[in-house]
Amino acid sequence: MTAAPVAERLIGEFRAPHNGFQASASSIHNDETAAKLGFKGGTVPGSVHMDQFGPMLLKLYGEAWFEQGNISCHFMQATVDKEELQAMVDPGEPRSRLAAFNRDGAQILVGTASAQAVDPQSEVEQRLAGQTPAAPGALRIYADVKVGDTTSDIPMKVSLESYKASLERITERLAIYDKGVLSPAHVIRLAHMARPFVLAKSKQPYVGLFGALEVRQLAGPLVADKDYVGRTTMRKLSESPKTENAWYNVDIADAATGKDVASVTFLIRAMKPSSPLWTQG
Repeated sequence: MTAAPVAERLIGEFRAPHNGFQASASSIHNDETAAKLGFKGGTVPGSVHMDQFGPMLLKLYGEAWFEQGNISCHFMQATVDKEELQAMVDPGEPRSRLAAFNRDGAQILVGTASAQAVDPQSEVEQRLAGQTPAAPGALRIYADVKVGDTTSDIPMKVSLESYKASLERITERLAIYDKGVLSPAHVIRLAHMARPFVLAKSKQPYVGLFGALEVRQLAGPLVADKDYVGRTTMRKLSESPKTENAWYNVDIADAATGKDVASVTFLIRAMKPSSPLWTQG
């Protein structure tokens, strides 16, 4: 019996992602704020790195991936503005494996991708399942946030003007984006508009950052200048020595039809050293 051939690894060029949020005071993307928390500079959002897989996803799955595809990433290390990164994909069925490394060989992320929107064994779903829920009373920033909390009727739209401007600095520009189809990072940008609602009960001030992200395109493609509406569900709350962790879904529907078109899972890490609830007693 002859073994099935192993698909060849796809390796992208080194790219230098831009931190477009440097001016956001009190944000992890700001140099001064990030330095106070032990980072070497303002961090590039992890969502930005996901766009580096665009050409490889297109090669593997075609434009149909933007209609019903999945990308799921766990971020292992933060990067700073123009820090060069190389993305690679090991093709496989039912899912491909993703990784990205900087010039020093440090692994920045690990993930999966699939031609199927819903993958119960995706990188984020597996990590979520393995998380131990925070013990009662252990959380301070997210003390009033509860698993099962929901919100709804959140208006969402990425304007065509802002999308075109962002394409001037995107790490991998695809022809499909010039037609208005949102890149993975911009689907996350759309879903991230729900953060003030889903984390409304969190206790300010604190600094948060993406720990993991998954995009499920159920009936895409999602496009700029279109009205969407979101609803959210808090799935799990956990903690580590340095962070409180909120895992939640944002489901996105077409505002005109009410049909679900995408869903995004977020892991938002709230930095304990950034909160007076942890630093002042």
